[in-house]
Amino acid sequence: MSATLLTALSRTTEPQTTLRRFLAIDAVVTTGNGLVYVAASGPVGKFLGVGSTLLLGLGVLLVLFGGYVGYLASRPQPPAFAVKTVVEVNVAWVVASLVSLVLWLSPTAVGTVWIPVQAALVAGFAAIQYLALRARA
Repeated sequence: MSATLLTALSRTTEPQTTLRRFLAIDAVVTTGNGLVYVAASGPVGKFLGVGSTLLLGLGVLLVLFGGYVGYLASRPQPPAFAVKTVVEVNVAWVVASLVSLVLWLSPTAVGTVWIPVQAALVAGFAAIQYLALRARA
């Protein structure tokens, strides 16, 4: 992703602002997804073809992680190590999502589409956060 595209996406040339914006968007999406999984793990699990217990556990983790990412986004200058950790966790989520789809999950057609789509979104967050962190240095 070029610096021009990154600037256009964030509507600023300031790397610090870009980083904080994409951390905040990640926090909102992650927490929102987690809340849906927690509040409706049964129906969502049936819809996706994924166990409700698994979704409930993932939902709790997503809410906690989203809160942490939101906290980082609220800092005037998020610490580089913490942001790198967020990027690494996002990459791990992508890998785990795709591996689980291939190795042990048997999702519905909707789940078969949803899992890689959400993994791609998370990969995008990781890439943008990494690039913004590098640009800030």
